[in-house]
Amino acid sequence: MPEGDTVWLACRQLNAALAGRVLTRCELRVPQLATTDFTGVEVREVVSRGKHQLTRFANGWTLHTHLRMDGGWRVYPTGRKWTGGPAWQIRVLMVNAEAAAVGYRLPVTEMVRTDAEDSVVGHIGPDLLGPDWDADEALRRIRADPERSVGEALLDQRNLAGIGTLYRAETLFLQGVHPRTPVGQVKDLPRVVARAKMLLEANKNTHDQITTGNRRLGSHWVFERPGQDCRRCGTRIETEEFGPAGVERRSYWCPHCQPEPDGPRSARTRPAL
Repeated sequence: MPEGDTVWLACRQLNAALAGRVLTRCELRVPQLATTDFTGVEVREVVSRGKHQLTRFANGWTLHTHLRMDGGWRVYPTGRKWTGGPAWQIRVLMVNAEAAAVGYRLPVTEMVRTDAEDSVVGHIGPDLLGPDWDADEALRRIRADPERSVGEALLDQRNLAGIGTLYRAETLFLQGVHPRTPVGQVKDLPRVVARAKMLLEANKNTHDQITTGNRRLGSHWVFERPGQDCRRCGTRIETEEFGPAGVERRSYWCPHCQPEPDGPRSARTRPAL
C-alpha cells in the first residue's frame, strides 16, 4: 500500500495539474456516482490527509479517494494517450484545457460535502506530512495503550497518519527498537516519532524511498530483506506477520540491532523467511 510520502507527492502533482482550472470533462465511473458530472466546475485544490486524497471543488464538494493496494493516478497533457491501464480500470477522469488526471483502480471513490470531510478522514490522527502536524497529540494517542506493541501502534492511522510497513520497519531499525516492544517499554518514543517524520519528509518529493541515505549502500536497511545480512552488523534479517487477527502486517528487523524485549510475546509466530 502506498505510504504517506507517495500519496503526498501524488496529490501535489494532481494539484499542479488541476487547481484553479475549470474541468472540461469529468467522469466518475463508479455506480453510486455515475450521474455526477462536474464539467464546468473549478477545482480548488488537491490535498493529502495521511493516505487519503481530497479533491476540493469550488461548488462545495470534495472527491475522496484512497489508493489502497492497487490504485494509482496518472497525469497527461490534454490530448495525449493514457497509458496507465485498460479503460475499464479507470474510476475517475478529470480533464481541463491543459491536463488530464486519470484515476485507475481506485477502491475508494466517493463524494462528500467539503464542510463534512471529517466524516471520511476525521478518525485519523495527526498527519506526519500535514501542515497541522502535532507530535504531542500523536504521542498522546500512542501512549494511551502502553501494552500494545510499538509496531502495531505506528501502523494505526488513528494514532498518526502516513506510516506503512516500509517506514515502520526502517524507523524502528534506525532507533534500535524491536517491533514487538510494548509502547510503555520504548525508551525514547518522541525520537521514534520524530525519526518517522524525518524519513517521510526526506522522500516526499521523489518516487524513490531511500532510508539509508546512500543508494550505493542500498535503499533500505531491513524492509523486504529477510534472510539477507544486516547492513550494519551482518546478522540475518528476520521477518514475521503479526497484529490483530485478520489484519496482520509483515514486519522486518535485525535481531542484533533490535533486541527482542523481555517478557512473553503475545500471539508469537515463528519468523518466516
